[in-house]
Amino acid sequence: MKKPNIVYILADDLGYGDLSCYGPSMVKTDHIDSLAKEGIRFVDAHSPSAVCTPTRYSVLTGRYNWRSRLKSGVLWGFSEPLIEDDRLTVPTYLKSLGYQTACIGKWHLGLGWVKDEKGAVDYTERLTAGPTTVGFDYFYGISASLDMPPYCFIENDQAVDIPSEEKTDIDFSQRGRQGLMTPGWKDEQVNKIFTERACSYIKQAVKRSDQPFYLYFPVTGPHTPWKPQKKFRGKSGIGPRGDMILEFDWTISQIEQTLKNLNIWEDTLLIVTSDNGPHPHPEEMTKHNHWPAGIHRGQKADIWDGGHRIPFIATWPKLIEANQVSEELICLTDLLATVADITGQDLPTDTAEDTLSILPVLKGDPSLRHATVHHSITGMFSLRKGKWKLIVGQGSGGFRSDQLDRSKIGIPSQGEYKPGEAPGQLYNMKDDPGEENNLYLQYPQIVSELTEQLIEIINSGLRFSNYQKSSTLTKE
Repeated sequence: MKKPNIVYILADDLGYGDLSCYGPSMVKTDHIDSLAKEGIRFVDAHSPSAVCTPTRYSVLTGRYNWRSRLKSGVLWGFSEPLIEDDRLTVPTYLKSLGYQTACIGKWHLGLGWVKDEKGAVDYTERLTAGPTTVGFDYFYGISASLDMPPYCFIENDQAVDIPSEEKTDIDFSQRGRQGLMTPGWKDEQVNKIFTERACSYIKQAVKRSDQPFYLYFPVTGPHTPWKPQKKFRGKSGIGPRGDMILEFDWTISQIEQTLKNLNIWEDTLLIVTSDNGPHPHPEEMTKHNHWPAGIHRGQKADIWDGGHRIPFIATWPKLIEANQVSEELICLTDLLATVADITGQDLPTDTAEDTLSILPVLKGDPSLRHATVHHSITGMFSLRKGKWKLIVGQGSGGFRSDQLDRSKIGIPSQGEYKPGEAPGQLYNMKDDPGEENNLYLQYPQIVSELTEQLIEIINSGLRFSNYQKSSTLTKE
């Protein structure tokens, strides 16, 4: 099989219900809907974490982030690098196979800023660590989220311009996150610039070499600040976050058209997904009847499915048949094993503990993954296997208890769990996708078996455990 180009587009805080190809949505994402018809759309795809930094670590390393030093929360714009020295990553692996590699967009995995004895960053100095030290030939992006300082572009290992002015246009999302920006910085131009850079990189990669390329393209929206380009403002009808979803839809169309114009569409694996669930404005639901997590409970940061069940669409005309909808369980840790499978290589046995290839599913076969571990912003664990989902603890494990009024979407709310009622949560996701009926006390054997398997996976990793073997739990 000819090695395909790989374009991996990672949205920031895009929910399962934000795209119209996933069901009723007040935002019409026509380009992404059309893309889904050209390939496969997954309805049981999950980010390994309900927040962004941990997911990005997992995408690039094939291991759950809680195996790293970061056990909860996220990094900031001036944080130290999270990916360990000599850690196998997707770009280092693909470079060894002759791929050109690039990252354009939001990094959020820590950078090697040079600082003085007082901790102040010297922006004239080159970074000592970052995307170019973990396998990327080229990087153009920002250090963290678009609402975190410093507000400047970085190219390879150098700030493009020196941040020298206090950021003046601070909306609600940046309260307490003031910092320096480069002169003329405008939040609403960042995604446009990244989109143009990504399209330009693809053109240059094709012109430069006959070797395939891997473009990791983590965009900045629809995460705050909600500052869409002028041409998208007011177009969604549900507010600025909805407008940014439309802008993301436009970005996808630009990448797709570039691939088709260069006649490499047939030879490219294009993946469109999100780093975690949505973090919406309440008016999207209460006023506009837009449910960004679909029928699923919770939001970004939560252990409930609204925090980590995400859209995932893949196209590759030479391999993936059109108009497919898959109910197979997959996780964003699976990229590394997938590219190894595509290229016909084996992964080392001492790394990437939690990656399993989705190539069989792309071909129309069953998934290799029978279980996945979920993780919330506070470090709460959950294990999903087949129809069962065990949550080790009470409540959401996230920002708040439950943002959605379930009665408005046909699922009556049972309220919060009272202390002493049950130490954890167990849901039958087949019968209860809204996670409303806690069965923890009714099925102690299921709780015990899932708990044992979660401990085994934590200790050994998915690739090396016997988690598939179970007399009680089935894939059904």
